[in-house]
Amino acid sequence: MSNDLPQTLGIDISKATLDCHAHPASAARQFPNTTKGHKALIAWLEQWTVAQIAYEATGTYHRAIEQALAHMPCVRLNPERARRFAQATGTLAKTDRIDAALLARMAATVQPPIRPAPCANQVLLAELINARDGLVRDRTALKNRDQKLTIPFLKRQCRQRLDQIARHIEALDAEIAQIIAADPALVRRHNILTSIDGLGTLTANQLIAIMPELGSLDNKQAASLAGLAPVARQSGQWKGKSFIRGGRANVRKALYMPALVAARFNPDLKAKYRQLIAGGKPPKLAITAVMRKLIVTANALLKADRIWRKSLA
Repeated sequence: MSNDLPQTLGIDISKATLDCHAHPASAARQFPNTTKGHKALIAWLEQWTVAQIAYEATGTYHRAIEQALAHMPCVRLNPERARRFAQATGTLAKTDRIDAALLARMAATVQPPIRPAPCANQVLLAELINARDGLVRDRTALKNRDQKLTIPFLKRQCRQRLDQIARHIEALDAEIAQIIAADPALVRRHNILTSIDGLGTLTANQLIAIMPELGSLDNKQAASLAGLAPVARQSGQWKGKSFIRGGRANVRKALYMPALVAARFNPDLKAKYRQLIAGGKPPKLAITAVMRKLIVTANALLKADRIWRKSLA
């Protein structure tokens, strides 16, 4: 096959290896998931014009290759959707080599949007934010356990661990603030996000880390990526209730409390919340609408590179 034909590359990423498949050339290679292996992969790709490179999120294992390929058109596919694509094509077998070929075929067929890779600092922030969220979950579990303890020795141990967690969270917050302060681009994003009534420092940190695409999307894409876009359900004469599904659960979790605050103190969102409640909508639905408005507003402001201003009306 001619090397002039644009190729879609599928990469199945594991801890030790990268199984690669070029479509439609049907060329396959395996590389070590190391810095040397990443360079060899990039050299191998130079023989083609690359239309896009598709891979799945694999915890920490995809981060290094994602940064190595940041200058190329990469798309991160949802593992569940990739598996359903395999089932739709009748592929029941599952190996790393087969998965790489399926990822390439899926990307070539579906043509998912190509979005910029997160910068190195955003990758660091994502890991720190993930660690902080884990500590917060541990703190909640320990507080619940402390209420049920009756032995003074156990209660003392529990409180010592709570004190340790508090120190670790404080240290993580300081590290996160230091990383953001050292990067002018992240400082600007942080200032824009925290200018919105309802979004504080912690929420801004989380959005910078876990939704780096903000500012490069249109409003519908931003809402959909956060899992805050209603999904229509209708067939023929039947029309069911729309509901939200999919998207990034950690983004919705980060926006829930800010939405409660915004519904009380952000003039625009307070008016929207009251309008929905007055129209008979359940409070939970109204809060979800406020969350959607928050993420859409954040996306629009980052795209325009401007600070939020209160409505004069």
